[in-house]
Parts: sequence; structure tokens; C-alpha cells
Amino acid sequence: MFSALTVVPAHAADDLGRATGGQKPTVVLVHGAFADGSSWNGVVQRLQRDGYPVIAPPNTLRGIPQDSTYLNSLLKTIKGPIVLVGHSYGGGVISQAAAGLDHVKALVYVNAIMPDKGESFASLSGKFPAAPLTKALKQVPFRNGDGTTGTDVYIQAAKLHATFAQDLPQQQASVMASTQRPIAQSAFADKLTAAAWRDKPVYVLVGTQDRAIDPSLERYEAKRAHARKTVEINSSHVSLISHPQAVTDLIVSAARDSGHQ
Repeated sequence: MFSALTVVPAHAADDLGRATGGQKPTVVLVHGAFADGSSWNGVVQRLQRDGYPVIAPPNTLRGIPQDSTYLNSLLKTIKGPIVLVGHSYGGGVISQAAAGLDHVKALVYVNAIMPDKGESFASLSGKFPAAPLTKALKQVPFRNGDGTTGTDVYIQAAKLHATFAQDLPQQQASVMASTQRPIAQSAFADKLTAAAWRDKPVYVLVGTQDRAIDPSLERYEAKRAHARKTVEINSSHVSLISHPQAVTDLIVSAARDSGHQ
């Protein structure tokens, strides 16, 4: 039954995001907690329509060290310029993963966390009022194959719509609640060892109705990073789903400003 399978050499990953004609950068979209790559579907469709090579890889949600190392290894296989985009917790992941990678030309943060070196999600968000989402979380213990244990964090299904995705239809939010991917609780305390936004162009989208990350925190991050462009839209935390065109427009701005159409 395996005769039809083809093993692809590792170096073939170079073609994952090779820009057509070298004219457009590869856009790499990194999702946040409780999500997967499909949360970018609306953005992917629009970018592809505009001719951009796009990858929305899995974010393992196991913690900054593991998640950023995994992403960094993928980014190294992509030839040509990259515009790297992070949503929510994915913002911390891209900040560390892109450090030292010259072909990452711009960083785009969408309703995202953007810790500095030595900061964690928890320490940074703790400077602002607790978001409503913090009261809607639940902890679930897990055990790994090697016997080690940990704690996963989920959103309580009945509270996901109101605290995470209030500008989506209830039915869509219910599906998201059932299919959510948990994040390891330890990830919130992981401190970044590098912050690529310190020396790369930054673009920020703030959701003014964000109930998962305080909009004031998102504005603070944009100002601290000297963002080249900050866009505010009337959106929940999941602007990438509810307002994919606005998110796409900001990504395209970053691509064009970096000198790549």
C-alpha cells in the first residue's frame, strides 16, 4: 500500500516558498494559540490571488524554545526574501525565530504579543489590565510518551465566542471551540532570548475590540518597536478570520516597502 508514496529529499523544501521570478517574497504565516494554519485561509487565498508564495506552517504550541527553533529551521530552507507574519502568541515565536536571518525582510504582527529579549508573554501582558480571555481558560493535564507531564491550556467552549471571536457567527465559533489546539501552559512564562523586531521593519495590526490581548498592549508594542505602519481595525482577536482583507493589505504593504512587489 505504500508503493505510491514518494520520499522527498530534505533539500526539496527549498522550493516551498521560492518566489516566482524572484519578484515577490514568500509570506510565512504563523498562527497563535488555540488555532492551526487554517485560521489563515482567507489571507492565504488573497495573497495567492496576488501572486505571493505563501506557507502557513504548524506552530507546535509547546513553548518559545521549541516553537521558535522549529520555525527557524523552516525559514532557513526558504530561498529569497521572506515577510514573516505572526498572530497572537505567534508574534513571540516569530520574534525569536527570525533573529539573525537576513532574508527575513519584514515582521508583521496581527493582534500579537511582541516580547523583548528577556520578556515572556506573561511578564509583558502583566503590564496591562487582564484581558477577558484570561477568565475563560481551562487547564488540562497531559502525559508525554517518555513519562514527563505538563499542563495544556484550552478556552472553555461556551466562552470562546464572547472572549475570542465575538465578531464571527456563533456557529463558526462553536466549530473553532471544538477543533482548538491547546498551548502548553509553560509557554506563557518562556522568556525570549532574542527579539528580531529590534532590527527589522515592523508592521502592526491592532484589533480595537480584542478581548484576548489588550489593545493598549498592542499599541504599546507597536510604539516600542517603532513600527513603520500601525493599522487599527474594529475587530476581535481573530482579525485574520473576520477581516482577512485588512490583514492582507498590511502584509502587502510590508512586502512592497521591503522593495519586493
